[in-house]
Amino acid sequence: MQQLTGLDASFLYFETANAPMHVGGIMIYDQSTAPGGRVTFRGILSNIEKRLHLVRCFRQRLAYVPFNLDHPYWVEDPDFDLEFHVRHIALPKPGDWRQLCIQAARLHSRPLDHNHPLWEIYVIEGLDNVAGLPKDSFAIIFKIHHAAIDGVTGAEIVAALHDLEPDGRPTPPKERWTPDPIPAPQELLGRTMLNNVAYPFHFARVMTASIPAMARLRQEMQAREFKTPDPVPRTRFNGTVTPHRVLEGRSFPLGEIRAMKNTVPDATVNDVILSVCGGAMRRYLSDKRELPKESLLAMAPISVRAETERGTAGNQVSAMVVPIHTEIGNALERLQAVHEGTMQSKALTKAVGARLMTDYSQFIPSSLAGLAARLYTRFGLANSVNPFFNTVISNVPGPQDPLYFCGARLVTMYGMGPIGDGMGLIQGVFSYCGQITVTATSCRKQMPDPAFYSQCLQDSFDELKSAAAGKSAVRKPRAVRHAHGDSAGHESAPRH
Repeated sequence: MQQLTGLDASFLYFETANAPMHVGGIMIYDQSTAPGGRVTFRGILSNIEKRLHLVRCFRQRLAYVPFNLDHPYWVEDPDFDLEFHVRHIALPKPGDWRQLCIQAARLHSRPLDHNHPLWEIYVIEGLDNVAGLPKDSFAIIFKIHHAAIDGVTGAEIVAALHDLEPDGRPTPPKERWTPDPIPAPQELLGRTMLNNVAYPFHFARVMTASIPAMARLRQEMQAREFKTPDPVPRTRFNGTVTPHRVLEGRSFPLGEIRAMKNTVPDATVNDVILSVCGGAMRRYLSDKRELPKESLLAMAPISVRAETERGTAGNQVSAMVVPIHTEIGNALERLQAVHEGTMQSKALTKAVGARLMTDYSQFIPSSLAGLAARLYTRFGLANSVNPFFNTVISNVPGPQDPLYFCGARLVTMYGMGPIGDGMGLIQGVFSYCGQITVTATSCRKQMPDPAFYSQCLQDSFDELKSAAAGKSAVRKPRAVRHAHGDSAGHESAPRH
């Protein structure tokens, strides 16, 4: 039995009927590499069952403290049923990309059942007409609650479900799984009493660490002549959301993105992605005649997970808010400005200490947090309160070697994220095998034309690529010297 941290539990507290807080991915496979060229649903069930011990949260459900007096606990589910979590559907003909996106958006709209472990897998066959994919490909749509994972642990789960060779086999468990009994309410209340005794001491430690952090922050702001930022402009993505989702995505060559970053000294792959997304939002809002004069801001998650914490569940993330300079029309100038902004944001985050920011989340009041989220939605406060940022751009680095599932080669992967009132657009980024995919998840009312936004991503990428090619032709020695370097700091998160 393990208690959720304040950060993990916050994803439960802020979940509403219109805004479920799960993340997910669309993984697409070429089954021609599997034995006999065919993957069966029974084989998929067997493969996942053999790997359950590699992902602890797969068989864990929530146990809530009575009256929500403390954060809930993860407990082993004695009634775990694999076939409840793994389901099988098929697309009608012609089985194209648009149909897959619509189906994925529908599945992503549905909240997870809190009476079971908080994840689902949908096997979708019939992908016969997707450009760039072999005929008879299939997809897996994976959903898991954000309370259980962050971007890094999500990538680790992907690795646990796959092999490096078509005939790979998972490491067998060292011992047979036996669930613990569900804790009684009085046991949970007893633990709450002990926690209440320890909280003041923990709070004192956090406050003690905060004093020098605030001094460092002040010095950094003075050294960089930091100016108070302007209010975040409001866009169509900063109002209340409906329960209906849309998603779309594009795939870009990682090598071309690295060539783009080399046109700006010390820029990173992440800077290029932020700039491309900024250009896409500029194009999209300009088409609607809704582009603010000020720069839009993006929240970018940052992993604070130490090497010793790899393989552990839950969230170990902080965040920085960076301008994506939608007010700049020139693609290279936008990239330069984005790079300067991320350097400043990283310096301020480092001065405070990203992990210190997550420590404060432990003191989120469990009973009041959910009430605040419900009132925020009920009264539509997102339509009147100034937004904190305009979009989330979450970058998850993935493996660069091919992965296999039941012998089928993973061709590509796209990420899905949660949205909510005040933040109706999240853009998930995932790198795999020399490609980077960018997926936009949004509210159907706020983005009724996701295919157009996908085209805006492509046009923004093409514009920056063209501008970078022109510059690199003039500054070829610099481009060659940096061709193999990349200092991108990912969190954390993927068209044919």
